[in-house]
Amino acid sequence: MIPLRLAEVASAVGGRLVAVDDPDARVTGPVEFDSRKVTAGALFVAFPGERVDGHDYAAGAVASGALAVLGTREVPGVPMVLVDDALDALGRLARAVVDRLPGLTVIGLTGSSGKTTTKDLIAQLAVRLGPTVAPPGSFNNELGHPYTALQATGETRYLVMEKGARGVGHVRYLCDVVPPRISVVLNVGVAHLGEFGSVENIALAKGELVEALPADGLAVLNADDPLVAAMASRTVARVVRYGESVDADVRAVDVTLDGRGRPSYTLVTPEGTAPVRLGLTGRHQVSNSLAAAAVARELGMPLAELAAALGELGLVSTRRMDVFERPDGVLVIDDSYNANPASMAVALRALTGLGAGGRTFAALGYMAELGDYEGQGHREVGRLAAELGVDRLLVVGEPAAPIHEGATAVSDWGGESVLLTDQAAAVEVLRSELRPGDVVLVKGSRYRTWEVADALRVDAAASAGGAA
Repeated sequence: MIPLRLAEVASAVGGRLVAVDDPDARVTGPVEFDSRKVTAGALFVAFPGERVDGHDYAAGAVASGALAVLGTREVPGVPMVLVDDALDALGRLARAVVDRLPGLTVIGLTGSSGKTTTKDLIAQLAVRLGPTVAPPGSFNNELGHPYTALQATGETRYLVMEKGARGVGHVRYLCDVVPPRISVVLNVGVAHLGEFGSVENIALAKGELVEALPADGLAVLNADDPLVAAMASRTVARVVRYGESVDADVRAVDVTLDGRGRPSYTLVTPEGTAPVRLGLTGRHQVSNSLAAAAVARELGMPLAELAAALGELGLVSTRRMDVFERPDGVLVIDDSYNANPASMAVALRALTGLGAGGRTFAALGYMAELGDYEGQGHREVGRLAAELGVDRLLVVGEPAAPIHEGATAVSDWGGESVLLTDQAAAVEVLRSELRPGDVVLVKGSRYRTWEVADALRVDAAASAGGAA
């Protein structure tokens, strides 16, 4: 964070100083809510809680070097900035810091799927042009958003912010905390449909990102998604469209996939064309990379440099289309971080593409937050797995049972589906059946589905160790 006097912090968050000897003392370290990460000059944020209360760690944080504590109740002997709501105060502080950084370009992005991967791609390109801050993983809520913004300093040129939402108004709030200069909307799908109530509400919420732009800002919209493309009417900013549509300003043509599912294409921009060869797995990475390319182009990256840089992009956040080959010749796609029907479809297509000529296994778990669409959404995923020709479908857990129902309803499917009680059962099946040349996809909505992928990694490590 940029250095701020405690008096400035209090003013920014609408708080009052308690037990502070010197209001002009400067916060020079980071803003942290984990007392174990506190360093000299830091500001420790104490969040109240029923099981863990940050105020219980306030004295220890000061002993570790924190200059003061931002909290909601006094702690004897601890210098504090006292506020009514610590989370709201954190957002206010982030806004105050961002407003003091006129040379900072804030890039915000949202979408129903692909947010974290695309955020990572944009950050990898932006850092080539100047100091860049981006959150780890999908740290995209009311806590992660201001926490990430507070990592910006006077040297930071680009702040790449993923914006999640659980309802209408959430993206707008995050934009109030950290106003974007460039807004990227990837897609509108049925992820979190249970919380939003309808796809129309999802589109309404995602579009709040472009509504927050200033007149001299830029909206980067997916031309291949009609609900996203229609958001052009909701912003006063300039609009750039990306995609494979002929209407896109930044587009891909002549897309091909190699034997490992890595796309190549010709990048078409107003400045000319250039060949791109991605090192990422999955046809969907074409769209993600085009969104990143549209942003980098706006930031001033020349076409030739951009095309080369796209080919050097890699995975940053874990469990997102992470493809690894085991010593026994089994290829594993670990996409176990989260799942919704759209991302399941993308992953299944990647699986069958990679598995051409070999056997394909899909260990699929429950997809959360689909509301009334839950049963249908799961059945559609199962049906797609069968229609794509997945050889062995392992449905993990009773809540995911409609996936099994959808697959077995496809009468001409030559594969087999089995409903398993838990992750351990899926691991047992895979260990007994996998052989060299097989490809396995592991995916689900967090509900410990990653344990299947982790077991496959452990097996790979054990096999490598034995071979050595």
